[in-house]
Amino acid sequence: MQVVSISSLKGGVGKTSVTTGLASAALAAGIPTLVVDLDPHADATTALGVQPESQLDIGRMLKNPRKARIQENVAGSSWVSNGSSNGTLDVAIGSAFTGIYDRPDLGRRDLRRLTTVLGGTTTNYELVLIDCPPSLNGLTRMAWSASDRVVLVAEPGLFSVAGTERTMRAIQLFRQEFAPNLAPAGIIANRVRSGSAEHAYRLAEMESMFGELLLSPHIPEQANWQQIQGAAHSVHHWPGDSAKNSAKLFDALLQKLLAHQPALRDRRQR
Repeated sequence: MQVVSISSLKGGVGKTSVTTGLASAALAAGIPTLVVDLDPHADATTALGVQPESQLDIGRMLKNPRKARIQENVAGSSWVSNGSSNGTLDVAIGSAFTGIYDRPDLGRRDLRRLTTVLGGTTTNYELVLIDCPPSLNGLTRMAWSASDRVVLVAEPGLFSVAGTERTMRAIQLFRQEFAPNLAPAGIIANRVRSGSAEHAYRLAEMESMFGELLLSPHIPEQANWQQIQGAAHSVHHWPGDSAKNSAKLFDALLQKLLAHQPALRDRRQR
């Protein structure tokens, strides 16, 4: 099982859109996947079409991690039940309750809460995607503690690029103190406008700053993305050429992210 955090220091860069795009690619590839909605806004839960019933949300599971029984509390995405796939795409439901942990003073024991919760999923999923809040407070650091790798999402703009650089430094410091095996999986440039001189300049700047960590392909700005998310639909099963092109881009990005995991890579290529 590979656990990947999707992070950004700056809000509004489409972090949840990238999370759901990668989840859509994983579902299309037949990779059993769990999305952990750690953002108190719970947008990933909404976009994945989850209708909570009696399940505990992730915040309440974090409160008592040793008794969480995560497999009894995940909810299936409607992307599966609406005929998009016969695969597995489950969600650890987000809620505002997680906000009690989004503070900068969490100790080492608290940072292990999500690791403990996820301990019961090792035989059920091959990929776990954690949608982090747009901050470097407790929830993001809790996610990093539980993760193998971190994907950063950035728009090609001044403030987002600067925030990505600060986040890269924060990952290095976090590795030294808490998680020596944690590694950056790369940076995804999102909402790229092909005709923008500013975006072209910032992409060149990011290539100079981050080298091979800046992943390709980049994700272009897509006018109907909010419509896709509002309908709680997989991008791989949304009509139109724009959605089809986006689906192919997420397929390529997922393949790169999982390139060092032979079993997952082989499943994606079949």
